[in-house]
Amino acid sequence: MDFIDYYSILGVPKTASDDDIKKAYRKLARKLHPDLNPNDAEASKKFQQLNEANEVLSDPEKRKKYDQYGKDWQHADLFEAQQQQRRSYAQQGRGGDFGGGDYSFSDDFDGSNFSDFFASMFGQGSRAGGGRQAAFRGNDYQAELHLGLREAYSTHKQSLNVNGKTIGITVQAGVEDGQKIKLSGYGGPGTNGGPNGDLYITFLIDPDPRYKRKGNDLYVTEEIDLYTAVLGGDKVIETLSGSVKVPIKPETQPGTSVRLKGKGFPVYRKDGQFGDLYVQWQVKLPTNLTDAQKDLFRQLASA
Repeated sequence: MDFIDYYSILGVPKTASDDDIKKAYRKLARKLHPDLNPNDAEASKKFQQLNEANEVLSDPEKRKKYDQYGKDWQHADLFEAQQQQRRSYAQQGRGGDFGGGDYSFSDDFDGSNFSDFFASMFGQGSRAGGGRQAAFRGNDYQAELHLGLREAYSTHKQSLNVNGKTIGITVQAGVEDGQKIKLSGYGGPGTNGGPNGDLYITFLIDPDPRYKRKGNDLYVTEEIDLYTAVLGGDKVIETLSGSVKVPIKPETQPGTSVRLKGKGFPVYRKDGQFGDLYVQWQVKLPTNLTDAQKDLFRQLASA
């Protein structure tokens, strides 16, 4: 198995912080994404390696094992468990052989012991001779899917490219920013007949220029003129589900809000349930008044 330097792939030093790794991944992912490099096998390969590097280095436990064990980091758990078992047997006056064979581990770990252990697992010249092969589960993959607020409003189909493979998913209405789902078996391939890993998809909801979302409620600011604010009236408001005529009470103060029940965001996986839409009135003062109009305001001010 060739050693892959995940730090070099991301272009960061081994001392890089979690934030440095995240920034480097996002920058390179935008550059190497298959959608921007169609029919480019080299870019697809680099994108796959980039995802693999991010999946390992963004996970503190996996990164620790990678730094300690190098190319064989995925099998560190099995090695450490065997080391612990051997120490336990030694304390009880029993042998520390693996699986009844004649291979033994030294009390103190070093890199060569781990390499021998890895070789014994995969039949690559272990001293036990038999080379019993163990099955290992594949790596879990991480992916991000950006959605607009209006996309997240409705259940719809989406496709994304993960390590050169196009995967179709159904995005449920009401999905939240940062929400994560798991697709079992869509991760990295297992070894020696082991099961595939899983794919974890994180949804990132991009900011909307009109609406602000808090949970399942939406907030919007609408402008009304001074005369409507003073005398009352109505205004047609565009919501994500259509137009609504909203009455405006006389003497409405700037910053006053009204609630439109059920006109907010759909509740995730609860058909027919919606949050509310809060409309805040912003009063626009008149400009370019004539002298006569200004006199009328003076009369009102002194009345």
